[in-house]
Amino acid sequence: MTLQPIALDPELDLVFERIVAVPSSQVWRAWTEPDLLKQWFTPAPWRTTLAELDVRPGGGFRTVMEGPNGERNDSTGCYLEVIPGKRLVWTDALSPGFRPSAQAFMTGIVQFTDVDGGTRYTAIARHANVATKKQHEDMGFHHGWGAALDQLVALMRG
Repeated sequence: MTLQPIALDPELDLVFERIVAVPSSQVWRAWTEPDLLKQWFTPAPWRTTLAELDVRPGGGFRTVMEGPNGERNDSTGCYLEVIPGKRLVWTDALSPGFRPSAQAFMTGIVQFTDVDGGTRYTAIARHANVATKKQHEDMGFHHGWGAALDQLVALMRG
């Protein structure tokens, strides 16, 4: 199956891409199995303490991330596109069943492409405006997504 290319807007989208030495089937599992997601999703010293995933278009997700000083981030949203083993698209602009949510931060896309020796991992964070993109960038998008991916690779290789 050939995936449709993803159009990017450099004004509003953040992109993280890396080739990892893990098969795409394992990367997919890490993203779609709650017990696995909890082990790698949040860059240490933060932890993901809850992961509820209904991985289908219109299905909901909820993650709770907790920081070392008692910080807590509870995130909910809705899957928009699910192409098994290849791509997940989700947003916090919608709740399960495609119901509008009260507040939106981003739409996320992760795509997994088989390459020699592993997987090309592409993560895209789409934002509604430049200010939200900058906020995400200032929060450490590239470092955080890279650290989380390192944890995913260590988990799946270990």
